[in-house]
Parts: sequence; structure tokens; C-alpha cells
Amino acid sequence: LKSKFIKIACNSSIVLACRVSPKQKAEIVNIIRGKEPLAVTLAIGDGANDVNMITAAHLGIGIKGLEGQQASRASDYAITQFKHLKDLLFVHGRECCRKNGYCICYSFYKNMLLVMPFFWFGFYS
Repeated sequence: LKSKFIKIACNSSIVLACRVSPKQKAEIVNIIRGKEPLAVTLAIGDGANDVNMITAAHLGIGIKGLEGQQASRASDYAITQFKHLKDLLFVHGRECCRKNGYCICYSFYKNMLLVMPFFWFGFYS
């Protein structure tokens, strides 16, 4: 049964776990991380029962709510409502990717300008 679950979970893009124990949630994340080492796992939780899953994932998002703030304290990112998840992923994630790309291009340009005079000096001397 476990091997069938792993096969189905690895072929799907999203795995949702509802009405399972906290240990089982963390075990699902650890199974996916072990089976697919290049896959990035994201865990979203809103209560104390989701803390194990959030800490086991690569990226954990905790939602502050009626169940307390244990999930938001254990997470990488904390949001107040589930509707803010779209902004976090699509606005801030895209902006971070764009800024990192700009920084990499700037670093290559800066290093090229730094090295070229040494290269030309060595070539002509």
C-alpha cells in the first residue's frame, strides 16, 4: 500500500493530506523528499498539529488563526489569512526571482570589467 501511495504521489503535482495525524503528515513530506530529491516541498498549516509537517518541508508557511500561532512560529513564512498565499507566491516569489536574476547579470558584468584589463595587460606584455 505504501509503494502504491508513493507512486501516485510522485506522479501528481500536489498532495493534500486531510484528517491524518501530525506524524503521518510529516512522514508524507519525508517520503516525497526521500523519493524525489530534486523536488521542493511546500507545507501549509494553521495549527499545532501541522508543526511537524511544516518543519519537515523545504518551505513552510504558517497561517495565524483561531487554532493558535504554533504553526506560524515554526514556519519559514507566516501569513494572517489563507488568501494572502497568492500574493506571497506569485508577487513576492516572482519579484525575488527577478531581483536574483538581475544581481547575477550584474555580477558577471562587474567581474568581466574587473578581469579584462588584467587579461589585455597580460596578453600585450
